[in-house]
Amino acid sequence: MNIRIALAAGFVAWIVAPSAEAAISVIGGGPAELCYQGADSGTHPDDFVMYCNTALAGSLSDADRAATYINRGVLMMAMAKYDAAADDFQRGLAINDKAGEGYIDLGATQIAHKRFAEAIANINKGLALGTKEPQVAYFDRAMADEGLGNLQAAYDDYHQALAIAPDFTMASDELKRFKIVEKPNGA
Repeated sequence: MNIRIALAAGFVAWIVAPSAEAAISVIGGGPAELCYQGADSGTHPDDFVMYCNTALAGSLSDADRAATYINRGVLMMAMAKYDAAADDFQRGLAINDKAGEGYIDLGATQIAHKRFAEAIANINKGLALGTKEPQVAYFDRAMADEGLGNLQAAYDDYHQALAIAPDFTMASDELKRFKIVEKPNGA
């Protein structure tokens, strides 16, 4: 039997729904750690940007500076400031090009700008480098796949996100839009 994946509902969810982002931990107290906590918690991002700014104005190790740029980028993404977020992700990656989360989050900004192929390349790089929340990467890559019209890849990535984190409702909600239909012979 030949099967194909079809969308049961229109493809608009990724345009209005925010992608998931991943923060990088900073330990030791102070504004850099508060910036991380804000990026990781997902609550009121504008309340935490000032901690990021304060930390970046001070003395940080290269690792903490890179993480703080990436964390501030996560906060900017949450406020739909995609260009500012992309700038922060690129600054963080310029300091630490091994930060998988930075590439995944940069990919999320590219999804917002409908640059899906670039997003997939960055998300793949982030996955290869490693991330503490790979389900986020698979979810974001699924959205980019969907943007390119590759429904099978999107379906597979949403499923992979759920295999990693079965309670990841953003992925399960997206999968509800898909329908598997039998493809007629010869089609």
